[in-house]
Amino acid sequence: MDQPLMGQEMSHRASGFAAAFLPLRRWRKGGLRAALLGTVLLTATACANGDNGANDPLEPMNRAVYKVNQAVDYVLLRPLAYAYRDGLPDPIQERIGNTLRNLASPVVLANDLMQGEWDRAWSTFMRFLINSTWGLAGLHDIAAPMGFKRHDEDFGQTLAVAGVDEGPYIVLPLLGPSNARDAVGRAVDWAMDPVRILAAAKNWDEFQWTRTGLTVVDARASLIDPINEIERSSLDTYVALRSMYRQRRAAEISNQPGGYGSGVDGSDFDFQDPPKTQ
Repeated sequence: MDQPLMGQEMSHRASGFAAAFLPLRRWRKGGLRAALLGTVLLTATACANGDNGANDPLEPMNRAVYKVNQAVDYVLLRPLAYAYRDGLPDPIQERIGNTLRNLASPVVLANDLMQGEWDRAWSTFMRFLINSTWGLAGLHDIAAPMGFKRHDEDFGQTLAVAGVDEGPYIVLPLLGPSNARDAVGRAVDWAMDPVRILAAAKNWDEFQWTRTGLTVVDARASLIDPINEIERSSLDTYVALRSMYRQRRAAEISNQPGGYGSGVDGSDFDFQDPPKTQ
């Protein structure tokens, strides 16, 4: 169900799609793992260097990247997020968020289908259809009151459903917390995004930059309270953010409530690393 600091938040089942995507359900059990051999190798290499119990064998490198990301956040992203959250009227922020989530729906739908989540795929498809038309290109989420609730899926979650291990914890430059599996997932989601592909084919550069910028700022604004709580209450914000990320991903993979955009603040997280998830 993609964020510069956190490694990014981006909206189940239709029997009509089942026949077309049944091969994907078989493929995910075997061919998917083979196609992601690089992820497995990265995991094995990292584990050979030792695991400290938090699945963070690359911690010295991760902390260095984290410091750079933190500097960028303080100088650029945090001020923009505050200006966005406190300067724009709530209805405008809601319309922006609705539009961004609607644009992400095709990728969510693809991952719903690859996971065999037919009910969730149906909900995503209907949300995209209704909100793109009656909702004026996604400005208004009129599908939710009709019973089609929003959810997020991404290829990192699809890999987890296929049984691919998460691999070592990684802090990506600018993108923030991740792991080997989710890093691959980010790349796949980006590559298969039909909205991005269409915009690139049409040379809609302004649209691309606007979408990316708004996605980054909207995501960072949703993290203001959780991150402020972490910085207020944690002796080591790096460890707290790592725990927060891993708990959120575990909840998303199991389709449980939670996530950066769900109205929680930092006090709702237990800043101790959860057990390693698959």
